[in-house]
Amino acid sequence: MSENSDGGGGSQISALDDLLAGGIAGSASVIVGHPFDTIKVRLQTSSTNGSSGKTSSSATACGFKSLFKGMSPPLATAAICNAIIFASYGHSTRLWDEFIEHKIGQQQNEEVHGTLTGAVLIEHGEHGTHEQMKSWKQQRNNNDHDSEGWITIQNNHQEPVVTENALNTNYLKVFTCGALAGTVQAFVICPVEHIKCRLQIQAAPGAKIMYKGPIDACVSIIKNHGIFRGLYRGMGVTLWRETPAFGMYFAVYDTIKDRVESLLEEKDDDHPIPSHAHAWAASALAGGISGASTWGIIYPFDVIKSRMQTSPLERHLQKGMWTVGSDIIRNHGFNHMFRGLGVTLVRAFPVNAIIFPVYEFVLMQIGSWRSS
Repeated sequence: MSENSDGGGGSQISALDDLLAGGIAGSASVIVGHPFDTIKVRLQTSSTNGSSGKTSSSATACGFKSLFKGMSPPLATAAICNAIIFASYGHSTRLWDEFIEHKIGQQQNEEVHGTLTGAVLIEHGEHGTHEQMKSWKQQRNNNDHDSEGWITIQNNHQEPVVTENALNTNYLKVFTCGALAGTVQAFVICPVEHIKCRLQIQAAPGAKIMYKGPIDACVSIIKNHGIFRGLYRGMGVTLWRETPAFGMYFAVYDTIKDRVESLLEEKDDDHPIPSHAHAWAASALAGGISGASTWGIIYPFDVIKSRMQTSPLERHLQKGMWTVGSDIIRNHGFNHMFRGLGVTLVRAFPVNAIIFPVYEFVLMQIGSWRSS
């Protein structure tokens, strides 16, 4: 359980709070992004080499309603996936603080302990609050003459020292813990996306209807092809996508959000600590940019995954990740590995921009409800 100083009496954020806030935020992102995801999957798995205009038209030929086909599995598991991500990230940061930072010999008063859960830094000790950390960053920007590169933060308990090296170590921690969270989450998202992809494809023009819905698809795949070779088809490439993606995602988000908040602080001298509106704006912008940039880097793995999870499930027809990738390049050219990237980036920005502000807003409402 993490501690969150709310300025009133130190309310605590429980795993149930994470589940509720993460579930609502995840559900909102699924509703916003699923139509774009359907177009993306149809473009990725299409065998035609037509112009982008023609392929985009064919991907949406079944009408607007068909773009929401296959939304039930990701919507139903949104709460679980987001809870796993935030819980895994929080637990791995605590392990990092316990083992890694102690091994490199950092003094206790030189550490800023916390867990980035959404747009909120949850403190685990009395070594300074998120607001004090941001206040220090503002002081740092106004004290370039300080050759030591650190400012002492005053609080009611002690005077921790935050160094530039500590910030760099924090970014490494964010990437590593994000990657671990992505690895854990891959074991949940792989079967969900497998079923989603097959339902999305069978809704395309001229496609054969094989499954009545997500439950029928899940039961049929397990019955005929097993759990590991059937339901978890594409698990390897999912790990290749999720592990580095979440490491980059959290690291880029953390960096951009800090920069945006610093700029907002400089614009408002009377209020050095950003208001909630400023914090949400910074969170939305950082989430959108980090989500879009991450997708741009790992997108080829997603193309391969979509091909693998929509190909025949018969064992003698299955191919490995590298074989599928080689076949795509040989038959359609290297550009095909980025097919559908445009609609993915359009989808990624609003989807990721909505997750963190909604998550933070729900946590604030929970805190307000408890305090009242």
